[in-house]
Amino acid sequence: MTEITHRFVESTSGLRMHVAEAGEGPLVLLLHGFPECWYSWRHQLTALAEAGFHAVAPDQRGYARTGGPEEVDKYSLLHLVGDAVGLIEALGVRQASVVGHDWGAPVAWATAQLRPDLVQGVACLSVPHRPRGSKPPVATMRKLLGDGFYMVYFQQPDVPEAEFERDPAATFRRMLYAASGDAPPNVPIVPEGGGFLDVCPEPEEYPDWLTAEDVAAFVREYEGTGFSGPINWYRNLDRNWELTAAWHRAPVTPPALYIAGDRDMVVAGPGARKAIDRMSDFVPDLRETVWLPGCGHWTQQERPTEVNEALIGFLRSL
Repeated sequence: MTEITHRFVESTSGLRMHVAEAGEGPLVLLLHGFPECWYSWRHQLTALAEAGFHAVAPDQRGYARTGGPEEVDKYSLLHLVGDAVGLIEALGVRQASVVGHDWGAPVAWATAQLRPDLVQGVACLSVPHRPRGSKPPVATMRKLLGDGFYMVYFQQPDVPEAEFERDPAATFRRMLYAASGDAPPNVPIVPEGGGFLDVCPEPEEYPDWLTAEDVAAFVREYEGTGFSGPINWYRNLDRNWELTAAWHRAPVTPPALYIAGDRDMVVAGPGARKAIDRMSDFVPDLRETVWLPGCGHWTQQERPTEVNEALIGFLRSL
């Protein structure tokens, strides 16, 4: 079986990044989401390596073994794209394919948008490309969904970290189950006086794609850094809107692939289906949209075989 190896790489952005990697060949950068790390790509690292690619999954800024600065404003989208670009350059290649899931998807879309010269192709899971809106996002979400909407809840200093770090195993177990295709549909709106995990039920048993060992692996990876860095990504939503004004509605020009589960809470969110249906307006070389029936938010973990097949087919076509 193909071995996954680990090392640290100095991104030219200045961040020392932990990466998991496998294989040799054209570079494929795998960008994880929240609350994840390199481990969420465990099935793709080996499959891509066996298909003839050099698959690299970093722990992104603030996450797991990479860690990051304490300052909230050091987690803007431009910092995150800078890390991805700097990692491509540090790995010594002229171009890479960039794959992102959840929060990793906006980073991948933005990397392709801002630095198309470095991106051979972009593939995103769960989160579609959305053009920059006309107003700052946090106030818009608060008006539409209230103070309890989880992205608004995450704006509070220290509160979400304290909740998630109280029992990390329960945090990962409940979050991973709640947003999966195996759980009852739910809306991530925190009840008044409650916490995010109040909307994440305990699973009666683990779904087929998740084990107690997987949960333990995520817990181990987060032991050194906790949740502050990851949540700081959400605290930069309005800052990202300000910083990306120069790219307002700029197209994403590299070849693209989009994959989503039809039970993903992101797909069920306000305006998501419309954004997906109109994505080719701003992603003119969108090659395919792949729907996975019965799949929830954790796309590459819930349906690794289908995701691997779609990714490898797309990457080989470039």
